[in-house]
Amino acid sequence: MSLKSQVESLLFVSLKPLSLKELAAAMKAPAKELGEALDELIADYAQGNRGLAIIKNNGQYQLTTAADNAALVQEFLKDETSGELSQPSLEALTIIAYRGPIAKLELERVRGVNCSLIIRNLLLRGLIEERFDKSKNENYYTVTHDFVRFLGLGSIDELPDYLKLNSAESLNTVLAATEDKN
Repeated sequence: MSLKSQVESLLFVSLKPLSLKELAAAMKAPAKELGEALDELIADYAQGNRGLAIIKNNGQYQLTTAADNAALVQEFLKDETSGELSQPSLEALTIIAYRGPIAKLELERVRGVNCSLIIRNLLLRGLIEERFDKSKNENYYTVTHDFVRFLGLGSIDELPDYLKLNSAESLNTVLAATEDKN
């Protein structure tokens, strides 16, 4: 698989801009070669009549929609972010509310499915926020103040059975029971 293909895949799944250093570490590739591959990809996207583009800003790269489609995308996202939440989104939001801050991998372990699109949707709606933990090199998710305020709560620990469900022992019991069924 080519370096361009690999970097394109990482930019596609990333929820945030990535630096050359982050990409090089993830791909175990030399930064110089990776920089050349990124420059080629940027040129590839710029040459064609494409719906996507790669933006380079302050040393970070992100795959994004083409500027020509901004109005269309904005209208679509308005509909997507103002409609009702799907059952999977509600489940993920509940887990984040009770277990946050929670890493994406742990959320996916609890739910048993990839949560990238759900996380993106919840971030767009302003219901959750993302924080990067440098020591663990991982993103963690928590609910926002807007989410807590929308529920009419003074704080997240006012959720029903919050203290019980927030404890690690409760989750481990639920996970063990789920794993035994599989």
